[in-house]
Amino acid sequence: MKRICLFIAVPLYLLSCKSDKKENADPKSKAPSATIVDVLIAGTGNVDNNVEVNGAIIPMETVNINPEVSGRLTMLNAPDGGRVTQGTILARINDADLQANNAKTKVLLEMAQKTEERLRKLLAINGINQAEYDLALNQVNSLKADLLVTQSQIDKTIIRAPFTGVLGLRQISPGAYVTPAITLTTLQQVDQVKIDFNVPEFYTNMIKVGGSVQVQTNESTQKRTATIVATDPQINPTTRNLRVRAVLNGSPVAPGTFVKVFLQASKNKNSILVPTNAIIPDARAKKIIVVKNGEGVFVDIETGVRGTGFAEVIKGLNPGDSVVVTGVLFVRPKQPIKVRSVKQLSDIIK
Repeated sequence: MKRICLFIAVPLYLLSCKSDKKENADPKSKAPSATIVDVLIAGTGNVDNNVEVNGAIIPMETVNINPEVSGRLTMLNAPDGGRVTQGTILARINDADLQANNAKTKVLLEMAQKTEERLRKLLAINGINQAEYDLALNQVNSLKADLLVTQSQIDKTIIRAPFTGVLGLRQISPGAYVTPAITLTTLQQVDQVKIDFNVPEFYTNMIKVGGSVQVQTNESTQKRTATIVATDPQINPTTRNLRVRAVLNGSPVAPGTFVKVFLQASKNKNSILVPTNAIIPDARAKKIIVVKNGEGVFVDIETGVRGTGFAEVIKGLNPGDSVVVTGVLFVRPKQPIKVRSVKQLSDIIK
């Protein structure tokens, strides 16, 4: 009986081992399941690239009115918001000591000139030597120089408007003691205004001095034209933006006003457009998945203009390529893909 049981058990064991091997081998022999995706057939289309950036209105000219010397204000002609012309006296600082010194120097100069005149006559008849006359002449020239120094100090006590413009709010009152660090008021030329705005590095080739941009304020939906007059000589290394300055055409806008600046980088450009959700950001490059021979192939691309929900592909993609637009995160390189449907760009970026 033991032998019979043994003979029966051995075949059963061998059969069970074979069945286990088959079961263990089946998962390995199965091919990976296909990922179901939707695709977009890459094609060219027209795109108007209007770039919008933020800007600010600044005066054509602006300056802080500060005194050049310290002293007490004896006169202040700076009405709040008043309009002044170039050269108008805005303030005077007490110059009594300088005026007294100036008067004293004039008296000394008059005496020295008389002395120099007498010695010149004596020198002509050899009544004195040349050294005595030179000393008197030097005294005259020295006093004349002193007069010039004193007069320049007196001129600094008079504050004039450097250009025609509108005064700001006054920061000081008559009779106050002021120093060069104290701002009396501001002066701005607002008959014509400028606009400062920053342009991303990608669009700097579209900025030309003498070119025009469209400007819109928050108070109006109507766009106005501004002429580009200058740019910074270099791009900001931190923000990678180029600072641009333009002059607003037409009636001025209050300085400090926020404006939107529109740059027309391209018009009716024939480009390949893909949804932004189909682009995979990578540390080195941007990638997109293209279906080839039933498998997903990751392709490096370069993008250009970005819009609402779409991006322009300028390199790496050809018209007619099948671009994966759904299930992007589940696709693996060289794994089978099953296309469920073909989408239109308009269906994706509604």
